[in-house]
Amino acid sequence: MEQWRMAIFLLSWFTVHAVYGHHTNSSGLLVSALDTVFHVTAYGADPTGKVDSTDAIIAAISDALNLPGSGFLMNGIVNLGGARIDLDGGSYLISRPVQFPVSGRGNLLIHGGSLKASNIFPNGGYMIDLSPASPGGLEYNYEFVTLRDLLLDSNYRGGGIQVVKSLRINIDNCYITHFTTVGISVQGGHETSIRHSYLGQHITAGGDNGERYFTGTGIELLGNDNSINDVVIFSAALGILIAGQANIISEVHCYNKATGFGGTGIYLRLPGLTQTRIVNSYFDFTGIVAEDPVQFTVSNSFFLGDAYIVLKSIKGVANAVTIVDNMFSGSGKGIDIVQLDQNMGPFKQIEQVVVDRNNVNGMNLKSTIARARVQGTGSSWVADFNSALVFPNLIRRVDYTFITDDTAFPMHALRNVSGNKVVIQSQAPLPASVFITACQGE
Repeated sequence: MEQWRMAIFLLSWFTVHAVYGHHTNSSGLLVSALDTVFHVTAYGADPTGKVDSTDAIIAAISDALNLPGSGFLMNGIVNLGGARIDLDGGSYLISRPVQFPVSGRGNLLIHGGSLKASNIFPNGGYMIDLSPASPGGLEYNYEFVTLRDLLLDSNYRGGGIQVVKSLRINIDNCYITHFTTVGISVQGGHETSIRHSYLGQHITAGGDNGERYFTGTGIELLGNDNSINDVVIFSAALGILIAGQANIISEVHCYNKATGFGGTGIYLRLPGLTQTRIVNSYFDFTGIVAEDPVQFTVSNSFFLGDAYIVLKSIKGVANAVTIVDNMFSGSGKGIDIVQLDQNMGPFKQIEQVVVDRNNVNGMNLKSTIARARVQGTGSSWVADFNSALVFPNLIRRVDYTFITDDTAFPMHALRNVSGNKVVIQSQAPLPASVFITACQGE
């Protein structure tokens, strides 16, 4: 019986290898094309972090990238069939960026361990660099590469992960710390997904005495159609920088550097082409700045510690902006929840801007729709909306209800809306209550 089992096994082995063939790895070993899991320790990487493992890790990646593959993904990108680079739960010292030697590869996973930059790691480099050492002139460098379950310690030498001109990259469950430039930089390409991850220049949990000295950027999206979901940025001067369109940010907690110390949670730097949604997020003493926002939404988010939203005028454009259903909690200093930065000139093109249905505690509620009741006896009723409306001297529509107990049927009319003040006048003096709604956004 055992002889038959051995014969069947050998027959299966020869059949598989006859079909799939084999290749030689970078160490000169004959490897089956079915062997798609590459353990960096098998290449000599030191999981204790005492010896430089850069060459060993790059050799394992090189062998994975040189698999024959099984067809193509996008525009000449070889499908590596789910090849895996396994760090085996070790902690590895690296002295230069882990950079792919070739482009045009996809369907690859690097996972399961820690990398720390050594003291000779080049300043400004990225620990994992998805920009090819030898560009292949493709539309996209890589597709469907997953970086998962990794801790990256930049040792204050540079950045964590760089993704350049690539498609459908997944960064999942990563912890990136001690960076001086950018934790995760996405440049060009599109559809990079960053989720379930933690980023901080310094390892802290809030209330850090050195918070005012935090530098660097947690994440930068310099491209379109990317998503950040369920991510915490706990220390950096800037949490997220966005300079691209059609990005979505959801369930993000920014407590990187307080606004009072010059920090910003999210900064949108593409004037007039924002097209970004920020939803279900938490801004903890640090807020949002958007330059000339166009098609920009902030909703169902929580702003704590006097955190607020700034609309910054570059060319004076604010179009299709929706800031609704958020919570703001402050210290009672009367800070506006939505503010304007018009140092480069006033907003002149304001269309479809809706700031409404937000609730506040200890801050000043600002809106594009404001309501007031004016009571008294006279022939003029004035409502000053300057403390409530977002934009100065801009009221586009007024609705009002005029109620009086006077037996006469009074004539009344809207007389003026300049300076964000609404004036209602009657033909003759009488006691009345006037309920007024002023709208800026239509």
